[in-house]
Amino acid sequence: MIDSRVAVFVGIAISSVAAMALSADFDASVGSLLLTRCVSCHHAGDPSGELDLTRHETLLRGGASGQAITPGNADESLLFQHIASGEMPKEEGGHKDPLLKEEIELFRTWIDTGAHWPEGRVLDLFERTTPRRAGRDWWSLKAVHASPIPSLPGAATANPIDAFISLHLRERGLVPAPKADPRTLLRRLSFDLIGLPPSPLELDEFLADASPNAWENVVDRLLASPHYGERWARHWLDIARFAETNGYERDAEKPGAWKYRDWVVNAFNSDMPFDRFVREQIAGDEVPDRNESTVIATGFLRIGTWDDEPNDPKEYQYERLEDMVHATSTAFLGLSIKCARCHDHKFDPILHSDYYRFASAFWAGPIGPRASQWLGGPTKEELGFDVLGWTDLSAIPSPLHVLAKGDVSRPLGAVQAGAPMCIAYLQKDFDAPPQGFATSRRRLQLAEWITDPKHPLTSRVIVNRLWQHHFGEGLVRTPDNFGFLGRKPTHPDLLDWLAHRLVSQGWHLKQLHKLMVMSETYQQSSLHPDALACASVDAENNFVWRANRRRLDAESIRDAMLVTSGQLDLHLGGPSFRAPISDEALEGLSMKSGAYQASPLEASRRRSLYMFTKRGLIVPLMTTFDMCDTTTPTGRRDVSTVALQALVLLNNPWVHQQSRSFAMRILAESKDNSSRIDVAWRLALGYMPDDSQHKAAQEHLAVQRSRIMDRSPDTAEAEILSWTSLCQVLFNTNEFLYVD
Repeated sequence: MIDSRVAVFVGIAISSVAAMALSADFDASVGSLLLTRCVSCHHAGDPSGELDLTRHETLLRGGASGQAITPGNADESLLFQHIASGEMPKEEGGHKDPLLKEEIELFRTWIDTGAHWPEGRVLDLFERTTPRRAGRDWWSLKAVHASPIPSLPGAATANPIDAFISLHLRERGLVPAPKADPRTLLRRLSFDLIGLPPSPLELDEFLADASPNAWENVVDRLLASPHYGERWARHWLDIARFAETNGYERDAEKPGAWKYRDWVVNAFNSDMPFDRFVREQIAGDEVPDRNESTVIATGFLRIGTWDDEPNDPKEYQYERLEDMVHATSTAFLGLSIKCARCHDHKFDPILHSDYYRFASAFWAGPIGPRASQWLGGPTKEELGFDVLGWTDLSAIPSPLHVLAKGDVSRPLGAVQAGAPMCIAYLQKDFDAPPQGFATSRRRLQLAEWITDPKHPLTSRVIVNRLWQHHFGEGLVRTPDNFGFLGRKPTHPDLLDWLAHRLVSQGWHLKQLHKLMVMSETYQQSSLHPDALACASVDAENNFVWRANRRRLDAESIRDAMLVTSGQLDLHLGGPSFRAPISDEALEGLSMKSGAYQASPLEASRRRSLYMFTKRGLIVPLMTTFDMCDTTTPTGRRDVSTVALQALVLLNNPWVHQQSRSFAMRILAESKDNSSRIDVAWRLALGYMPDDSQHKAAQEHLAVQRSRIMDRSPDTAEAEILSWTSLCQVLFNTNEFLYVD
């Protein structure tokens, strides 16, 4: 038998070895478990049960239930008892995930051997990513690196995009779809870059151009078109939550909001560097070369909703502050910082105090005598220009206090204005302005932080937005959420390469557009000869083995109808027009008399971009085809396919008008039905009809003409109405409503 003293000695030796091991590797063992399973509830900010497990001294002090651990005796330690019984960790996010047996034993050994804790070690909830939340090492918060362009044996890839895409396809045993036909490609490109279909003449010229530069020439022409700015402004206005009224019950007009829309159009057309695009919208009144245009850009901060008679102006001041924080962080950073208004972010490394540090850039101080006016924005005298813009009312605003659980009546300590701390290597407090400045310069410092070339989010987010609109899905499929609950990038190496290229080449977007649409990846067909096999590997087409078929958005559908009917007015800029709205739709307004007056019919022939956007009354045709929400940033619109859409295209009076105008155009261009059918197909769909389509069209015309003549003997009108019916059928076809 072993002597009892030897057994005790062996036990002590084993315990000492275990203690030394745990001491040497605290972060990889107990520290890791505390971070991943305990600290989310038991952290310094608002510890559950008053037990803070981030520091050794607070662990030993215990919580509301008393002493948490007895070093040297796990069984007598209240913390271990709760862990061993399965009571802890508690259910989180509707999911109960108890510790594994070996994890429980690790806690036992740690406590039994003295609960060693490295001197000075403080566990930070967000120091690293865990299975439940992102840390400061989350992929989107790491520095952007110029990934090397893959070199693929046996593949000649002139465009770096194709090299990255091909690498991922090869790794999964996938092959790309063949190149799309020229008509499909030109239609795709035209809608992508200018939001309008190509004309029959443009199609003919492209199809006849056999030169090796034919595609590049078209790309350059469309990027140089003034309609490029209109198309891409619409995408940005979605993100900026653009509308021309305040919302709420009275939904009053925001005078001059259209000037911000035109500023965005001009910014895209002039290929304004994106870093400048950001700075002017956040701090155009504070830039050194301030002028009327840069102040108009700050309309970004004004075009959100505004309640002109808030029940509690003090509370509403924080609501307005939240809108500006949310719009700015979502649009430029792809993160929702507003989630930290009440507490540390549940999933992303954004502290409660970070929200207020960020919000301080827009803080004007406590409510004063002109509170309600400030909530809507500065006056033209305070701005210096008669525009819808933003500026500070003081160079030294009063301190902004953290609010306990976001409650205005529970202020805590004041914060130092500055950038969020989630990106450690760009940590920045905002300085006070130099003597003599009229503004705090906080927004300018925020804009400079956002556009710092080393910022990991800004370039990735805008590159992803461009990719999404060209390829149908982003490299990150949640364009407004690069955080823990968002999707991870399908091609992180390509995303970083593009982001690095954007910054290194001066933040110019047009060169990035060109690179994307010149790629073989962009020019793939949406039809793959081995689609079933590819879909079995990658059903969502994450790795772009074919082009994504896309339905046109609401604006493009309306504009394409105007183009096809020959009615589109292409003049740029200026005040918006009010589209006609049926009396039935107007019944929903609380103040019917004078609440909405449609513009003259001629004005409604303009592009949909210039349609007056009234928050409480979006034009029904636009909402039917999924126009974006105007109260919050929208980086990706919903796309639905519902029966109501077909019913609207069949019954909407405006669609009837365009169908009739289209019919009159056809009748004026040709004298016989056969050639008229050719004209109709070329104008609406961009190609010549085949024999079966000719036959179906002739039969449709004959049936409709007969039905109309049964009601009225007017032969001329019957001819117009039968052609109007055929034109309406073409507007309802998938080939008109989709791009392949």
